[in-house]
Amino acid sequence: MVEILNPFDAGGYSLAEMTQAINILPNLYTRLGQMGLFRFEGVTQRSVIIEQAEGVLNLLPTVPLGGPATVANRDARSMRSFTVPWIPHDDSITPQDVQGVRGFGVADAADPLATVMERKLTRMRSKHAQTREFMEVNALRGIIRDGSGSTLYDYFSEFALTRQQVDFTLGTTTTNVQAKIREVLRKVETELKGETMTSVLALVSPEFFDRLIGHAKVEQADVRRRFPFAGMVFEEYSATVTLSTGQTETLIPPGEGIAFPLGTMDTFVTYGAPANLIETVNTLGVPMYARQLARQDGSAIDVKTEASILPVNKRPRLAVRLFSGN
Repeated sequence: MVEILNPFDAGGYSLAEMTQAINILPNLYTRLGQMGLFRFEGVTQRSVIIEQAEGVLNLLPTVPLGGPATVANRDARSMRSFTVPWIPHDDSITPQDVQGVRGFGVADAADPLATVMERKLTRMRSKHAQTREFMEVNALRGIIRDGSGSTLYDYFSEFALTRQQVDFTLGTTTTNVQAKIREVLRKVETELKGETMTSVLALVSPEFFDRLIGHAKVEQADVRRRFPFAGMVFEEYSATVTLSTGQTETLIPPGEGIAFPLGTMDTFVTYGAPANLIETVNTLGVPMYARQLARQDGSAIDVKTEASILPVNKRPRLAVRLFSGN
């Protein structure tokens, strides 16, 4: 492979250097990423075994060779193997990207390779981060979907669990909204199963938010996007993503919401597998990987990135679907 100067440290671009560079760029994904809801945990394999016991999903741990094995539930239906989705994304730097292109705010100098590479990595990280946000929002709801919108896994179906939901009946003016909120809170508290929490947040669609604050039993003035009411915080979440198919989709379905606990210790986890490369075999996965390869004819530098992530809501029934049936 032809060595290209590393604009970050004047050496050659190695997998480790490129990966470090893309992982330290500013975090661009949206609400769940900002609040750090899903803790990242690297795993060494490209598939994981998840066991369900009393409504809680757990990843089976590794043990020293020859050590005692974990004891599985005798019900074989309680255990499933899941392949960690692989998400590669490539780009390239051509001479046209560099030659004759001025740097931002620079009047005379040409745009150096370092700046072009940073822009490429920033855009690529943004796409990976948006994909992770999409997958984690869906994992909150107990399903895993990829960037095309296809459902990969439905944890409720896999483990014969029943989704919890509350109909707020906002079309009825006499509905006791506070009683509905208490019902949600009690459902969450019942499903903690040894977990802890600090509060409950409901991310709701604009349609649900408008109907809620417009209800006669919800007396709030000058509300915009977020407000506490009856022991729960409601926040409008109107993020929209463009799927790989070109279709757009809102992260929270229109007219719905999802309520879930904050401050948990081990409920929301995104598992990350190693890159699909020889040098990362049996190493702990990181959120995303990046590397560069110079084409033999000198025509371009290929920038390759990938992520292998599997978000898991270990207590799927903790996340309560909110809707209004009228």
